[in-house]
Amino acid sequence: MARPVTLYTLQWGDLPLEVVCQKAKAFGYDGLELGIPPHIDVRQTDPAYFQGIKDLLHKHGLSVYAISTHLIGQAVCDNIDIRHKEILPDYIWGDGDPEGVRQRAAQSLIQSAHAAKALGIDVVVGFTGSSIWHYLYSFPPVSEQMINDGYADFARRMKPVLDEYSSLGVKFALEVHPTEIAFDTISARRALDALDNHPAFGFNYDPSHFGYQGVDYVDFIYEFSDRIFHVHIKDVYWSDTPKQVGVFGGYVTFGDHRRFWNFRSPGRGKIKFEEIIRALNVIGYNGPLSVEWEDSAMDREQGAMESANLVKALDFKPSAVAFDANFGK
Repeated sequence: MARPVTLYTLQWGDLPLEVVCQKAKAFGYDGLELGIPPHIDVRQTDPAYFQGIKDLLHKHGLSVYAISTHLIGQAVCDNIDIRHKEILPDYIWGDGDPEGVRQRAAQSLIQSAHAAKALGIDVVVGFTGSSIWHYLYSFPPVSEQMINDGYADFARRMKPVLDEYSSLGVKFALEVHPTEIAFDTISARRALDALDNHPAFGFNYDPSHFGYQGVDYVDFIYEFSDRIFHVHIKDVYWSDTPKQVGVFGGYVTFGDHRRFWNFRSPGRGKIKFEEIIRALNVIGYNGPLSVEWEDSAMDREQGAMESANLVKALDFKPSAVAFDANFGK
């Protein structure tokens, strides 16, 4: 096996961490990507708390490779509304004042870096949100200055966070994803530029979010070869024929058959994971392949077990010698 295969725990947030550990081991995983807030409290400062998490995983033959703060991180740069109350812990939502929510979310990202350090890992995965996502479709016309202002807001809020990450030797991996400041290749480049290529900032690579948008998801790996800090394995299916709901998803829920696209268990969608593995080998990525399991039409336990087996079968070490190196006498 070339890389550890891990399970992202956010989709299992209804279960205690020990139960998730038991299941992950039975499914065949090597470790976990711990979701915040259900499976780790980054407000803790006692080293014994974090040692307890490591001991729990070790008891089940697992390791922790990353922690992820998607739900809380979303609030750092977003235009805050009632939707955020539904996904944020009360200690982040507070009285709901938007700027207060954003400030508390940013502080939680810093606490996440300290938690990672305490666990002996160096990657935090997550979202940051975006103050300009609602400008995606440019009517009424959106000026370049409005977009620039959005990236400036992102940089103003994230640079102090990332400076703290650098001081701890931890990296922040933004998942490139619709509703984020970076959602395709060009917007990812603009996010890096806005941060003056901050060394602590990179990407969590998840091909599913490129596929349904029509973005070249293999090219992204080569484009940001030194900024791929973490990898999600997630699949997606999109239709070859017109549907009732387009690429924006409309006002229908995930899993609805009328949608143009839906997430699927790895191997059951259209993502070409073989090409992804080959590209990751080229850039020298040796980190975990973390299954973020999302399939509205499939039992999650069957999907998680199937996914672990699939990823282990797909992954391979790069060759240490050219195949024709021994042709000569």
